[in-house]
Amino acid sequence: MKKYVPLVLRIIVALILIQTLRFKFTAHPDSVYIFKTVGLEPVGRISIGIIELIAGILLLIPKTVWIGATLALGVIGGAIIIHLTQLGIEVKGDGGALFFTAIVTFVLSAVTLLIYKKDIPFFRKLQG
Repeated sequence: MKKYVPLVLRIIVALILIQTLRFKFTAHPDSVYIFKTVGLEPVGRISIGIIELIAGILLLIPKTVWIGATLALGVIGGAIIIHLTQLGIEVKGDGGALFFTAIVTFVLSAVTLLIYKKDIPFFRKLQG
């Protein structure tokens, strides 16, 4: 059981990241609204989508989990900051769903990174 928890966490984060790409890459009106509001439409929408795709893929490859989790933390951390400073918790009447999904993704990415910290080269050098 314990050995499956890290895999399940990785899959959940990857699915959340990859599932949102259809909105970014198809220029869904809600996605366009968000990125216009923060002044990043369309380049930011597409660039962030590409970074999320890369993070999602890296989370699924055992040797690159730590890189994917780090990328996810960065992108989702940015999303949380944007929600708190520019968008608000609720966006277009979603009841805060995007914000709370970002929080869950951030926490799961952080836990994943902690689980796989032994794979980070810097930490391997410290351990000798």
